[in-house]
Amino acid sequence: MLQVVAKRKTREEILELSVPLFARYGYDGVAMRDIASTVGVTPAALYYHFPDKENLYLDVVAYAFEERLAVLKKILAGGGSPRQRLEEFITENARVMATDKNFIRLMQWAALDSNEARLQKLSHCVFKDLFIAIYHLASELDDRYDPHLLAISIIGLVYFHFEAGATRHLMPGYLPHQDDPQVVAEHVIQLLHDSISETVTY
Repeated sequence: MLQVVAKRKTREEILELSVPLFARYGYDGVAMRDIASTVGVTPAALYYHFPDKENLYLDVVAYAFEERLAVLKKILAGGGSPRQRLEEFITENARVMATDKNFIRLMQWAALDSNEARLQKLSHCVFKDLFIAIYHLASELDDRYDPHLLAISIIGLVYFHFEAGATRHLMPGYLPHQDDPQVVAEHVIQLLHDSISETVTY
């Protein structure tokens, strides 16, 4: 008689399969037993890799964002003028927002998280390096602006177009082509170009 042995899930497979769960339900909406069932492992096997739900959640967010944030950080650290890097960053960020629904949903849940300690861990371990890179770019763009506020504005101008997608469709003036990430990117780039002083030297 043949004995069927279930394939043991690797840590990376568990992270990958957990991303849609946390993206859909958030931290509070998912229990470890739900994750174990969906992933196809026993609760004991899940706890072998992750001591508790918070550790799993933090690792899932880091895993989901790792490749995407690496691309964005590479753009910000690349050659070209600050404006060229800004354009490339906005264009790629808009593309990611439009094509990766789990990415934007995880960002939404992170923004809504009321647990200060968990937010600090997310900020430090996942988002800090990218924000520092955007901050440095903002510092190069126009010294009339507070670089912290300008960095937040650069992020928010792209993010909110997609974060508000469900309700934006119901607002006056909506047209389907406005969902195109290239259209959004070009709009945000033009807004920022019109605001940033032409006298800045690079």
